[in-house]
Amino acid sequence: MRLFIAEKPSMGAEIAKCLKGPVRRHDGYLETGEGIVTWAFGHILRQAEPEEYDERYGRWRAEDLPIVPASWRLVIVKSSEKQFRLIAGLMQKADEIVHAGDPDREGQLLIDEILDYLHNERPVKRLLLNALDEMSIRKALSSMQDNDVFHPLKQSALARARADWLIGMNLSRAYTLAAQRGGHAKLVLPVGRVKTPTLALVVRREREIENFKSVSHYGIKANFQAESGSFSAIWKLKEDMPGLDAAGRLLDIEYAKERLADFDAHKETEGKITLYQKAKKEEPQRLPYSLSSLQVAAGKRYGLEPQQVLDTAQKLYEKKLTTYPRSDSEYLPESQRGDAAAILEHLTALDGDLAVWAQGADTDIKSRAWNDKKISAHHAIIPTRVKPAPDKLSDMERNIYFLVAQAYIAQFYPVHRYEQTKLEVTCHEEVFRASGRTEVDPGWRALYRKKVKGTKEGSAEEDGDEAGEDDETSLPPLKKGASVRYTEGELQEKATKSPSRFTPSTLLQGMKEIHKYVKDETAKKKLKAVYGIGTEATRASIIEDLIKRKFLRAKGKKKELYPTETGYMLVDALPEELLYPDTTAVWEDALHSMAEGEGDMDAFLRGQVELLTSIVEKAADEVIKTEDGIVCPRCQKGMLEKREGKHGAFWGCTNFPQCRMTAPDAAGKPDLAARRQSANTSFTVSAYDREPPAGIRAVGSTQKIAAGRPSGRAASPYLSEEEMAAFTAEYMQDSSLYSSSFARGTPSMRDKSRTSKPPAAAMEQAGEKATSGYACPRCREGFLRLMQGRNGAFWGCGKYPRCTATFDDDNGKPIL
Repeated sequence: MRLFIAEKPSMGAEIAKCLKGPVRRHDGYLETGEGIVTWAFGHILRQAEPEEYDERYGRWRAEDLPIVPASWRLVIVKSSEKQFRLIAGLMQKADEIVHAGDPDREGQLLIDEILDYLHNERPVKRLLLNALDEMSIRKALSSMQDNDVFHPLKQSALARARADWLIGMNLSRAYTLAAQRGGHAKLVLPVGRVKTPTLALVVRREREIENFKSVSHYGIKANFQAESGSFSAIWKLKEDMPGLDAAGRLLDIEYAKERLADFDAHKETEGKITLYQKAKKEEPQRLPYSLSSLQVAAGKRYGLEPQQVLDTAQKLYEKKLTTYPRSDSEYLPESQRGDAAAILEHLTALDGDLAVWAQGADTDIKSRAWNDKKISAHHAIIPTRVKPAPDKLSDMERNIYFLVAQAYIAQFYPVHRYEQTKLEVTCHEEVFRASGRTEVDPGWRALYRKKVKGTKEGSAEEDGDEAGEDDETSLPPLKKGASVRYTEGELQEKATKSPSRFTPSTLLQGMKEIHKYVKDETAKKKLKAVYGIGTEATRASIIEDLIKRKFLRAKGKKKELYPTETGYMLVDALPEELLYPDTTAVWEDALHSMAEGEGDMDAFLRGQVELLTSIVEKAADEVIKTEDGIVCPRCQKGMLEKREGKHGAFWGCTNFPQCRMTAPDAAGKPDLAARRQSANTSFTVSAYDREPPAGIRAVGSTQKIAAGRPSGRAASPYLSEEEMAAFTAEYMQDSSLYSSSFARGTPSMRDKSRTSKPPAAAMEQAGEKATSGYACPRCREGFLRLMQGRNGAFWGCGKYPRCTATFDDDNGKPIL
């Protein structure tokens, strides 16, 4: 029996229609004359969470990072358990399996991970569906390949998934803890391999705009008269002239006016055309759309957000009107040209511009889009052979279909031909430049002319980034050496403009064209060939998630993106390796190479772990402070935060347990004066009169001496380590520190059963031991006992908790 496993139910239903009947419906699968068709619901397996590897990871602790699974695990998605068991049962009966996941990296992994999880040893074929119309499916069924051919694609997807897990799980914890140490008790900072540099693009752009200062600069536009007609040219600035800035702009308006007056004083001065170049140019047909280029075009023309475009393209695909939407390709297989006549015939039956353009198309024309060498698993988004019914489509669906069909029709129009002219005029010892364009054949650009007033809205607007003509002057027939006369001039005042804010569509374009934003200039050329950061399927959701999580906000009709205070804070806290796209783009290049059969997943992940480890070490020392909080006077890193203990309110340092500073509460504020008084009165003079032995750092309050502080004075008026033992015993019984500081926003961190026993508890449980003979120098009542703590041996008073003195151990002796 042959078992087809599709990515989703709708795809499974379409496959079953193209197999021999009869088709019998069952719960979770379809039975046909050529086998059984079942399906997943997207990913029905997920990466295990850290606490599913080890329950201690349920509480977020810096000392546990980085978390790197020794053996990676997958977990069945709870809502898909029934379907997973069904697939497993059907596989037991199958002789051969057909992998019918989407024709991309993620689609390959989605079914492969099910087969691997169930230890499949049966032969597997790969069905690649770029469209769901009957002819496309039948063609794909007749040309299936062994699934092993696509093993590199799976490895690439698996490497990406694991790298995302390593970065996301570890660095989200690391920097959330850094924020909580700084007093952001309820804040969770998600860090992602792609999400973070995307956010940083917006933050840097906003700061460029904030710091931008417009610069006014000046020029002169001169009019000349030739025998064949008049034209205008722009004064060419000389490098050594006064008033120029570093960018070669003339900032001195008085000098510009002076030169204009000088030119006008010599009207009718004869000049010569000293340079005249005329070249024939051709512009090839624009390429059909990938998902990203479709999202950008739809955003500019219709104001649609990237996710809206993806959702709409998916609907058109499921209605069999367009091909697979999550494509990163803008090229078409040459075998697909055979469908061109049928597709164009359906388009001619429509109303409006598409019908007119389709009637003028020439199927003998072969554009650069037809290139098998540029095709991998899928091709550009184009119309299918299914005839559309516009009245059954929503406005959004009609608009997206229009764009896709327009770009497809353009492939069957001639190239755009024009003549490019450049000239220079030398007059009155100055040079003036002009350029012009003369159109010979509009070709495919006829489909992208700006609409004439009164025509149907949205019928033939320009794409803006692809279809606009250069703003050039009209030039009469001229030649080199011809004489011209200066007739008049005009002072031109211009101002530099700040960079434009990103919108969702232009940010998505930036993610795809990430080479424009790298710091390393030598890497730009290499990275230009990379497909950007993120995937066609995930870029829109990444932008949407940044907005939903309130790191970005969209404002105005254009939906311009602004960073929020939280967005600024996260970007300012992270190292450059995570903020600039250089590293991520290199990773994407490695993943792309892996999909092509080059590179090794294990080596890639080892590199990820090395980088991750170095960043985690940096994060351990990071404290993201609040602007209006009270800095801990003891460690100068954390912030004092009000908490509720079993004996009432108190203030503790958010940098616990590294810092154990506490202070009483006084009318909603920490009573630091009372803390100093309490600390100072508890110290013994004898202990502070002695310096610790050379090379020994005493941690007890009776031994700790501040750097540069003379002996005989207390090193710090704030709570020391051994004094915090009493605090620990008093307040940690209900895990208040963990639940109120580290756990907020992270429910899994509140599990009291997983809370490590504090040093105080260890002392309490020490039991009755023989006294050492060392009297406690603080209380003068108890005797010191040798204890084993989390950081090694130390000495504590036997009268704990009444006395909380502790001392370092020196080869079995307390350092007193």
